[in-house]
Parts: sequence; structure tokens; C-alpha cells
Amino acid sequence: MTAPSWRRLSSIAEAGELLLNCCPADPFLHPGFLKALESSGAVGPATAWQPCHLLFERDDQPLALLPLYRKQDSRGEYVFDHAWAGAYERHGLPYYPKLVSAIPFTPVPGPRLLLASGEKPSDWISTVLEAIKAECSSQALSGWHGLFVEEEWLAAGAEAGLARREGCRFHWENRDYRNFEDFLALLTSKKRKDLRRERRLLQEAGVRCRRLRGQEISEADWDFFWACYQQTYFEHGQRPYLNRDFFRQLAAAQPSQLMLALAEDSDGPMASALFLHNASTLYGRYWGCLRRADGLHFELCYYQGMEFCMELGLRDFDPGTQGEHKLLRGFAPRLTHSLHWLEEPGFRTAIQRFVQEESVAVRRYAEEAASVLPYRQNSVADEMEKRKIEDMTSMHPASGMKER
Repeated sequence: MTAPSWRRLSSIAEAGELLLNCCPADPFLHPGFLKALESSGAVGPATAWQPCHLLFERDDQPLALLPLYRKQDSRGEYVFDHAWAGAYERHGLPYYPKLVSAIPFTPVPGPRLLLASGEKPSDWISTVLEAIKAECSSQALSGWHGLFVEEEWLAAGAEAGLARREGCRFHWENRDYRNFEDFLALLTSKKRKDLRRERRLLQEAGVRCRRLRGQEISEADWDFFWACYQQTYFEHGQRPYLNRDFFRQLAAAQPSQLMLALAEDSDGPMASALFLHNASTLYGRYWGCLRRADGLHFELCYYQGMEFCMELGLRDFDPGTQGEHKLLRGFAPRLTHSLHWLEEPGFRTAIQRFVQEESVAVRRYAEEAASVLPYRQNSVADEMEKRKIEDMTSMHPASGMKER
């Protein structure tokens, strides 16, 4: 078989034929999402995220694409390496530019390769890592950082001598809950009362929430969401990473993967939260509010997402980064992974040692976090047994078929 070759692309649109035949389940690797980032100007030559994607071909047939960015800083990555950059600077070495494989401004674990039909990631990862090393060397870059990669990258990364860094975030699992009360039944009595009270007080304050999917989201809804999104950044003294045109293009490209939760009272809309999803997972992404109310963030960003998962049968809910308050609402710790290659041998060794030591602390933190989850002891096993009994008792005694 002919060995694959690769070439550098300055735009995702240059992948042409591969994009036409590629529709990944992951909403952030979707060609529409990646193209919207570039055509809206959120990433591009005039930004810190400069596209230099690698297209892999065999016999002139495009088979794999690695979204790749030349970075001039570390903003919008969420795997923090500012200390590494500082160490380089103190030793008179340039840390920037560097190469980053990630979805810009989107700290979400997921696949990192767009593949032609029939191609498997496991068949390409080693080849991709070899190409990355060659790119770092030929362009005199400090190194490459693959952020929030899936576990299938880890073995090949270790074999190639890359440093593996771990992080921790919080996910909620839908255990076939029929409604929110099903979920609450698994919590300790105190936490169950706390969450009920939190939601009740918001309702008593006259706040109503509704969920809109895809084509149901009007232009006015998008305008309101955009105002909320900007406000979140302004409150922290920052400019928004994304712009209104990005969301306009996203709405056109991926309507079936979008859900917008809105909160309003008698004075009108108050807050909004935008989610993306596929057939198994809900991703909480962007939130903002123009008027506040106690418990509003938890309701819009967590409880509405949970109910949406129950409604569609989605198994996993990734609400975003940070926030130990998620623990007390049933979101359990989960490890994330990133891979790092540094051209400078001395720093390569130092970083390997650092991430190994850091991993011990991260894993200890995850274990301690799991110990404070609000679930009753054995509640999950008890609930599954209860479901089995209910299923058995709902069987018609003569036919053995469930009654409808």
C-alpha cells in the first residue's frame, strides 16, 4: 500500500471533497462548526488561532484531516501552559508560536480527526503524530499540544514519546430517568429537599423556562442570546471569543444539534443557555443573563439540560469546565487527557516529569470529589432493582407482554 502524504491547508474549506463526504457525530468536529469559526473571522490569519490544517492523502485521495492551529498565545485553550511559556522565556527560548490540535474556544473532549468513510482513527493516529513532529521541526515551532483527546490517542502518544496530561471535569449520567423526580429519588434526603426548594423558589418568583430546538429558535431568540453571551464576557472585562456571525452560521449549518434554553418573567426574557448535542451526549456551552434571580444559573444550565437528556434519551451531559458546585447536583468527576510534544529535549524531559506528578494530584482530587457526591449509598443499585421489579409486575400474566 502506498504510504500516505500530507499537505498543509490554510482553510478548512480547502479540504473540499473530504468535507462533502464527512458528517461526524461530534457536533464540534462537524465541518459546519469548523467552517463557521473561520468564515466568521473568530479564527484566522488576523487572530491568535491561525489555521494550518493537515490533509492526509493516499494516491491523491483525501482520507484524513487534522484540524490544526498555529498559536501566538494560549488563550481559549483551557489546558493551561502559561507556566511552561514562562519557563521558556526565562531560558531565552521562544515558546510561541506553537501548534495546537483542539476545537478553538471549546474545551470539550472528542475526536480530533475528520475521516473519509471507512477510515478508522486507530489506523491514522501514529501517522498523524509523525507528521506533527515533522511540522514542528520544519517550521521551528516549540511543539504541539493535542487538547482533550480521546483515549484512543494515548497509547500511540506514549509510544511516540509525548507527555500525557490529565485534568478533571464533571459529567452527569442519565440512568434512564423518566423525569426529574426519578433523579431526585437517588439523592440524600437533604440534597433532594435543597434542589426541590431551589427550583420551587424560582417558579414562585415568576420565572419560567422553555427549551427551543433548532428551527424553533427565531432570529429574535438568537439576538437575545447574543446579548446574554456578550454580557458574560463584559462582566469579566473581556471581549467575546465568538461573534454574532458565527452563531448565525452555526444555526444554518447544524440546527438539529442545537438547543436553546430561555428564562423569562413578567418583564420579559432574562437569561439564556445554548447547548449542542448528538445522539448520546449533551454539551452545555454558552450562558449569560441580563437580569439575575437566585438559582437561575443552576436551573438554566443544569436542570434544563438534565430534563432535555431525559426527554431525548441522551446518556451523558457535559456541562462545561470548572465548577465544584456541579458535584452537589450529581455531576461526577471524570478525567480528561491531552498530549504534548516539545522540540527542546531538556524541556521535554521536564514536562514529562511535571505531568506525571500533576496526574497524582489530579487523580487524588477526582477521588475526593467523588466522595462528596449527593447520592444515597447504594441508591443507584436500588433504583435499577426497583425498575426490574416494576417491569416484571407490568407484564400481562397470560401473554408475558407489557401492557401499553
